[in-house]
Amino acid sequence: MGKLKESIKFDDRGLVPVVTQDYKTKEVLMVAYMNEEAFDKTVETGKVTYYSRSRNKLWLKGETSGNYQLVKSVKLDCDGDTLLIEAEQLGAACHTGSKTCFYRALEDGEWSEKAPAEQGDEELTAKILQEVYDVIVDRTIHPKEGSYTNYLFTKGLDKILKKVGEETAEVIIAAKNKSKEEIRYEISDLMYHLMVLMVERGVTLEDIYGELRGRR
Repeated sequence: MGKLKESIKFDDRGLVPVVTQDYKTKEVLMVAYMNEEAFDKTVETGKVTYYSRSRNKLWLKGETSGNYQLVKSVKLDCDGDTLLIEAEQLGAACHTGSKTCFYRALEDGEWSEKAPAEQGDEELTAKILQEVYDVIVDRTIHPKEGSYTNYLFTKGLDKILKKVGEETAEVIIAAKNKSKEEIRYEISDLMYHLMVLMVERGVTLEDIYGELRGRR
């Protein structure tokens, strides 16, 4: 670990700026700082740990919110004074609930103050699906006693496939009953179980969005 840190130019406070981006979309999620201990923790655990300048302590991203950043790659710039981390973001990166901290755009000479809740319906729908997907992923990393999701993963692929089949049948029955409320409920169940299957098989929502985009 010592040799790795020799190439990093920490400033006179012992800190180095870190740019963190989504490893798939390449969207910049946030900018923070690390000291040597935070760098060590990040490399050792595979979860991004920063150093909080306001609290003067290590800060494991997601420790309280569950919105962990899972390290996919760590890069050092040409001058050795800035780190770039590509990570899988679980949930939102920003404390406001936005996926990225950089949502305030310069528009007509002013900084827009569009809050995450003011996003378009399409954006919000995708966000909700992503949040559910991220929770399912998190259960594979941090199992919880009594979790139905963990129960499915423990039982394995055959059990998950059986549930997908059962929920598909429930949707068909609900549709035949012509109850919109029942259809909505059963389709939600089916979508959840399909996302469990996706996580088990390593398929992401971005994979599905890309496939659907290509069919338009």
